[in-house]
Amino acid sequence: MPLFSVIVPLYNKEKSIQNTLKSALDQTFTDFEIIIINDGSTDQSESKALAINDSRIRLFSTENQGVSAARNYGIAKASGTLIAFLDADDYWFPNHLKQLSELYEMFPQCGLYCTNYERFYNPNKIIKPTYIAIPHHPWKGIVNDFFQSSYIDRIAWTSAVAVPKTVIDTAGNFKTTITLGAGEDTDLWLRIALRFDVAFDNEISARHMLDAENRVSLASTLKRSFAKLDEFKEEEKNNPSLKKYLDLHRIFFAIRHKLAGDVKTFNFYMQSVDRSNIPFKTKIILAMPTFLIRKLYAFKKYLEQKNILISIYD
Repeated sequence: MPLFSVIVPLYNKEKSIQNTLKSALDQTFTDFEIIIINDGSTDQSESKALAINDSRIRLFSTENQGVSAARNYGIAKASGTLIAFLDADDYWFPNHLKQLSELYEMFPQCGLYCTNYERFYNPNKIIKPTYIAIPHHPWKGIVNDFFQSSYIDRIAWTSAVAVPKTVIDTAGNFKTTITLGAGEDTDLWLRIALRFDVAFDNEISARHMLDAENRVSLASTLKRSFAKLDEFKEEEKNNPSLKKYLDLHRIFFAIRHKLAGDVKTFNFYMQSVDRSNIPFKTKIILAMPTFLIRKLYAFKKYLEQKNILISIYD
C-alpha cells in the first residue's frame, strides 16, 4: 500500500497533462500511485495520458460529471494512506511529496497537510502568496489560525495539499452540488479545518498554472453553482476569524454575481456579511453601479496583462 494516492481529474487538458504527470513522476519521494480520472474528455487528453508508461499510473474513464465527482471517484479507487491532489494543468517541483511526507511524519494528528505554492501567469509574472501570521523564513508547523492566515491567499490550495483518507471518511467528500471551480475545494478544507489541525510547510513546492488551457475559473458565473457557505453559520457565531474568512468569500461570490447581473444571488451572499469585515476598497466597489464595476473589472484585467496585480480584498 503506497503512502500517497495522487488524484488527477482530467478534462480536456491535452496540452498540459503530460507535463503535469511528468512533474509527479519526477518526485524524489517515490512511494505513491497516480489515479487519473478521465472525466469525459472530448480532446486527446486520455491518449496523451496513456502515452506515459509507468506502473504507478492507473486511469479510469467516466462520463463527464464535473471535477468533484471525478475526485471522489479517484478517492474511492485509492489505496494510499494520504490522498494528494494534482489538477491536470498544474505542476509539482521534485520535493513536493517529500515535503508532505515530512509534515505527516512530524504531525500525524493533522487532518490537512499543505505546502506553499506559486502562481504562474507567464515567465515574467510569477506571484508568491501572502499569508497572515506565518513566518517568512523556512518554517513548517501547525497553523495557529487557519482562517486568519488565509484572509489574503489560501493556505490550502488543492494541488498542494494531502489529506489522510480516514479524514475524508470523517469529513465527507467533495460536494458535487458545487460545480466548475466555484468553491468545492474551499468547502472541504473548511470542514476539515473545523475538526482537525492543519500543518503547513512554507517552502514552495508546487505551481498553479494560470496560463493553462480551459481553466474552470474562466467559466461563466451563471453556469456555475457556487458554495452557499450557510452550513457554517453556527460555527461562525463564536469564531470571528472563521466569520471574516467566510465573509470574504461571500463578498467575492457576490461581486461575481453582480457583474453577471444576478441581483438575487448577490443579495443572498451580502445579507450574511458583517460590514466590519468588508475591506475599504471593496466598500467603494460595492457602492458603484454595475456598469462601472464592469469597466473597472475590465481595466483590472488589462493591468494584469501588463503584470500589474490589484486586489480589492485587502
